[in-house]
Amino acid sequence: MARCRTAAVAAVLALATGLPALAQVRHDRQHPVWTNSLGMPFVQVPAGSFVMGGVEAPDVLAQAYPLLEPKRFAELTDEAPAHRVIIGQAFYLGQHEVTVGQFRRFLAASGYQPESEADGTGGYGYNALYDPATTRRGDAFEGRDPRYSWHNPGFPQGDDHPVVNVTWNDAQALAQWLTRTEGHRYRLPTEAEWEYACRAGTRTRYPHGNDPEGLLKNANTFDQDAAPYWLRWQQHALRGSDGHAFTAPVGSYAPNAFGLQDMLGNAWEWVADWHGDTYYAESPVVDPGGPAEGSVRVRRGGSWHTWSFYARCGYRNWNSPQTRYTLVGMRLLREIAPSAAARPGPRPAATHRLSSPVAR
Repeated sequence: MARCRTAAVAAVLALATGLPALAQVRHDRQHPVWTNSLGMPFVQVPAGSFVMGGVEAPDVLAQAYPLLEPKRFAELTDEAPAHRVIIGQAFYLGQHEVTVGQFRRFLAASGYQPESEADGTGGYGYNALYDPATTRRGDAFEGRDPRYSWHNPGFPQGDDHPVVNVTWNDAQALAQWLTRTEGHRYRLPTEAEWEYACRAGTRTRYPHGNDPEGLLKNANTFDQDAAPYWLRWQQHALRGSDGHAFTAPVGSYAPNAFGLQDMLGNAWEWVADWHGDTYYAESPVVDPGGPAEGSVRVRRGGSWHTWSFYARCGYRNWNSPQTRYTLVGMRLLREIAPSAAARPGPRPAATHRLSSPVAR
């Protein structure tokens, strides 16, 4: 098996030599879907290479996002430098985020208690009477509060909506339970696997191109449906409507070139990696797995409440593994290789702490 993996990486390395700026990928455009025991559909993502990260010049970003303060364009140092990454093995990735119904079935079958309930502190939720200006953090949502959790984010959700208010540790519990019960290895994608899958052969801000307004047809982000609920930030809403003020049923928008849906918007997605400000400058070329230690885990993709600037393919955000939030969900990866050839699991936490940014 080691020889097979070496040969696969060597083949991809050969393709990577002298590659142009755009990622080179090979995939079956029919996108066959594999469904697991909880009803989660997965799409096969091929091995390949791409350019990860990279920050546009501040004046270019200022033209694209004219209502944002210039300082925001200087806060993207962890997206640099742009660097070639090789994904050495194909994998199955959830076609969309894990849903409320799928998470409920997992809880019923496993007996697992999500952290928002187990520790008694709850999560965060939308409350029309809540005023962020009255709180120390100025957070957009009320919490922590025991009345908010994965089954109550403060707004209605159906079983086909992405589950939110789940922690990184909750995602690990789901992946580990599926691995034990099905015999396939499940895990969160690495940050590199996630961005590779999101870009799906593109090098633009979004899979559809560079125009933020194009998100209206391709993702559920902060728009004119959501703006009336958030007058404080309404100037940052897209000019049109994507059809949803809060979360949308998964799969409501067109898939990218890999057949994946909702990679941007709807719910932020936990990935496996610890966050490191300078990791891109020192990461390995083949299958980078993130820093060896840290205190906050990366989440990617933006949410229904995210401004277009922060819903770019390359934008990185992070929170502690115990964070549960109205905007944060998950998407799982299922390895194709036998478990004997699987990568080691996520590394344990270090003792130092970082402050977490407010989730948008």
